[in-house]
Amino acid sequence: MKRLSLILILVFVSFSVVQAQRTITGTITDSETKEPLIGANVVIAETSTGTATDYNGAYKLTLPEGTTQLVISYTGFQDKTITLDGSAV
Repeated sequence: MKRLSLILILVFVSFSVVQAQRTITGTITDSETKEPLIGANVVIAETSTGTATDYNGAYKLTLPEGTTQLVISYTGFQDKTITLDGSAV
């Protein structure tokens, strides 16, 4: 019985942690040429947590609960801060 209780507690805690996060995806492109920006940095504002875009300019990032802004940076371009809404894109 103790073993079953422990397993149920671990499952509940794991599920709670997963629910506190969300994953967003997107594509970073040059606003003038519409070309994808390969290797652009997408970072959660005021942290060092982030990712880089792939060959198609696409990224996927898991955000902790309470994240409201992302900072996009790329060599030769001005950094841009994006305010997030409830969307996953």
